[in-house]
Amino acid sequence: MEYIYSALLLHKVGKKVEESRVKAILNAAGVTPDEGRIKVLLAALDGVNIDEAIASANMPLATTQIAASESVPVAKKKEEKKDEGKSAEEASAGLAGLFG
Repeated sequence: MEYIYSALLLHKVGKKVEESRVKAILNAAGVTPDEGRIKVLLAALDGVNIDEAIASANMPLATTQIAASESVPVAKKKEEKKDEGKSAEEASAGLAGLFG
């Protein structure tokens, strides 16, 4: 991920994403750059409009996070209601079945 982050950082500040700059960012972050991974990254980004890629990636991610955060409290409420109906005897009987 640090290779992608370096490319995004360079793009954000308006610099050309090139091997020497990616290496410099990785070195500054304390990462030993792998030239093969840098070349693969640059080849993958060749011809890609990074602004369009970011814009198209933001929408589904935001929707997924909102949906996930909304569903958590509902699930907790349902579990709490199920547990309220059991008596202490029923709960201990269930545990006894587990241990023989």
